Amino acid sequence: MAQVGVPRGRTGFRSPRSRTLRSVATLGSAVLTLSVLAGCSSGGEGDDQPTAAQDDAPAARDKITDGGSLRWAVDAVPTTLNTFQADADGATARIAGAVLPALHTLDERGRPKLNPDYLESAEIVETEPRQVVLYKLHQQAVWSNGREIGAPDFVAQWRALSGRNTAYWTARNAGYERIEKIERGKNDLEVRVTFAKPYADWRALFTPLYPKEVMGSPDSFNDGARTALKATAGPFTLKSVDRDSGHVTLARNPRWWGRTAKLDSIVLTAVPRAERAAALAAGKLDLADVDRSAAERIALAVRDARSGHAGTKALTHGPGAGITPAAALKSWALAYGSDEEKAAEAQAAREQNQEAVERYAREQKGLGRFVVRKSLEPAYTQLSLNGETGPLSDERVRRAVARALDRKELAEVVLKPLGLPAQPLGSHLALAGQAAYADSSDALGAQDTKEAQALLADAGWVPGGALKKPQAKTKAGSEAVKPDAAGEDTEKPEKPEKTEQSGEAGKTGEKKKSDDKTARGAAKHGAADDDVPTNDGLYIVGEDDKPGDRRPAAALVGGRPARPADVLAPALAAGTAFQSAALLRQAEALDLVIDREAGAEPESRPRADSHAGTRPASQDKGGAQAQTEPRTEPQAGAHPAHPVAGAYAPRGTAAPAPAAVDGANQALGKDGKPLSLRFVLPSGPGSESLRAVGDRIVRMLDAVGIRTEVTKVPDDSFFKDHIASGDYDLALYSWPATAYPATDARPIYAKPEPASDGSLIVEQNYARVGTDRIDQLFDQAAATLDEDEARDLVRQADARIWAAAGSIPLYQRPQLVAAKPDIVNAGAWGLAAPRYQDIGYKKPGSSGPDKESGGTKGNNENRETGENRETGERR
Repeated sequence: MAQVGVPRGRTGFRSPRSRTLRSVATLGSAVLTLSVLAGCSSGGEGDDQPTAAQDDAPAARDKITDGGSLRWAVDAVPTTLNTFQADADGATARIAGAVLPALHTLDERGRPKLNPDYLESAEIVETEPRQVVLYKLHQQAVWSNGREIGAPDFVAQWRALSGRNTAYWTARNAGYERIEKIERGKNDLEVRVTFAKPYADWRALFTPLYPKEVMGSPDSFNDGARTALKATAGPFTLKSVDRDSGHVTLARNPRWWGRTAKLDSIVLTAVPRAERAAALAAGKLDLADVDRSAAERIALAVRDARSGHAGTKALTHGPGAGITPAAALKSWALAYGSDEEKAAEAQAAREQNQEAVERYAREQKGLGRFVVRKSLEPAYTQLSLNGETGPLSDERVRRAVARALDRKELAEVVLKPLGLPAQPLGSHLALAGQAAYADSSDALGAQDTKEAQALLADAGWVPGGALKKPQAKTKAGSEAVKPDAAGEDTEKPEKPEKTEQSGEAGKTGEKKKSDDKTARGAAKHGAADDDVPTNDGLYIVGEDDKPGDRRPAAALVGGRPARPADVLAPALAAGTAFQSAALLRQAEALDLVIDREAGAEPESRPRADSHAGTRPASQDKGGAQAQTEPRTEPQAGAHPAHPVAGAYAPRGTAAPAPAAVDGANQALGKDGKPLSLRFVLPSGPGSESLRAVGDRIVRMLDAVGIRTEVTKVPDDSFFKDHIASGDYDLALYSWPATAYPATDARPIYAKPEPASDGSLIVEQNYARVGTDRIDQLFDQAAATLDEDEARDLVRQADARIWAAAGSIPLYQRPQLVAAKPDIVNAGAWGLAAPRYQDIGYKKPGSSGPDKESGGTKGNNENRETGENRETGERR
């Protein structure tokens, strides 16, 4: 991984320590005891089953059709086919899984298992004086060029990844640097690997295994393998890579010695996640990971297909579905009114909305041919707390943040609406069902507001502390602080990026320019409903729409939310100006009736003859919360006893005296500085679930007196410019699970070390929190060959990671996969690796195996994701 040069630290790797990358989230009043740090558990041990089962429509091979092609979505055509390079991605790994040897694969519980397609056996045959592993290869295992897989391939991969030859541009070499030698066994089918020092995670090596033609020279490793593979040895071969069309084609391998692949070909198709619903509806994909919004659309489409509504009547969801009679009348009145400018605008909006309605209906008809398979992804979302500088460098403050969080509630925000088990994750190093899993969160403690406040008080953060200036210290020369005219220290804060303040500051939020000249200088209102996050773009690590129940979203017209003018009414004959005015009055009357039924104050409603689109979002019946900017003058119709939310006094008006504030809810401070943390989140599309989680976290921290400043940044700069560089206090992002935590998780939690230039070498420990003892436990776990002892050491390390409070695991991420119903052995695999040769289409009329019940319980009837494996049609 390339180092990132930044002022406050840098990522990098320590020599001679091994390198590994995982793709890309005190003491005080509570005293830790040795018994806690020994790995005590408050919950599930590794013998438990995974929280959610696989949902991949399992089927026996005799029930699967021979032939066919599968169009499978990927985010982009991979930039490299070499999984050991830094820019390898999920598409790289998917290709490797289908065309290259994997000596050990993961089962449904995330445990490594010997792959009989390539190995007859693999075991430790000697431990003294050195650890020796003997591999016995499958007798028929050959590369696509006809050469047998053997010791020369193992030797070439070891030499390329050992780190001894710096001409190889490798991203990871964990484990390979421990090998002393590799030699042929008794025959060509045996390979003996001797280790210089014991290595518990030896099963992680040589998966995938590349041919010596790729690994044999730096040129072929660095450049050749980026665009082509000289030989393969899987159930499929790499047929073509077409970057222009965005297709990677894998064809059935005629030299494959195992069970013949059921499919003729797999076509990996580059489709961004935000465009997958449209691509599925258009018949361009057969299988695709989707976010929650797409899953919900499929659920609605399946429901409509079952009820016979698809294509036969107006849909009750989507563009225009939330239009009220009043809004429809207003739209018609404006479109055929006497104001020609407003009429032209309204008519154009009606036409655009009609096109959106028709397009949505067509897409829904296409989406009704799919189902959604769901499980929990082998990855988890965490809250990272940057402990390098600022308030979070104090362990007591980090622990207070952690004790303020109700992790169960945060998990429910994302998982409960999907019908998935909403259990907070209890380990940094394993997922439920894996051998190393144990809930060690007791080392930190559960949610406790009083305990969080006590920790903050012990650290010196108290109510009113922001008003207490520290005693002045006299300094000589240029270091002396010069007071301003008021006698206070002057300080120019750095200009922040787009931010939102929580707590009292959050009630006004950030200031921005308004298109309306009369509203120039107004502040943007930041208060939000309990379950509705702000819409200014928070991150998505790929994935879902906003959790929780919600109303149908309003249509987007011309890239903006639909306004009251963007509605459809029956196309009556063009009326006169008199008709238009009468209909406007009628629409206003309808609105007043609706308001009275809802208990709203009629005086607060703007006049019906005001410009369409000025109605406050809270009164919008269209189902989507529109963002309105507060005005600096009273709005028409506002009652003096009910001031308009977001209205502001003219500049220079003296503020009223503050009301008495309860000490428990007052913002905390220390030495004249308020306790405020910068919460950084990406702003890309599909970030609704993280947005909801982030909003809940802000409120939880606010309850204990910790204020947050939410900063939204572009996706492409989120990791490079903020997480890796340490330019954040709090951040939400995810880590993938691993079957080899002693190796793969070490760089994530290793203690940062100072570099010669004064910065920190943090590897992948972006929280910059670690201890020598945690490093020692990882080293011991990697070096013992006793699996029970290794597991216990990993759990001890996890308990100490919890206690250090540098990162707080929240929940295992949902995995949602849209598939045609007759596609089998594919979908939400959970922790398991797919078997590409068994993926295919169910035979027509087949009743199905009776492994089919192995999916997530209740998925077939889950209306939230539209499961229905008996509907749809095969391409």
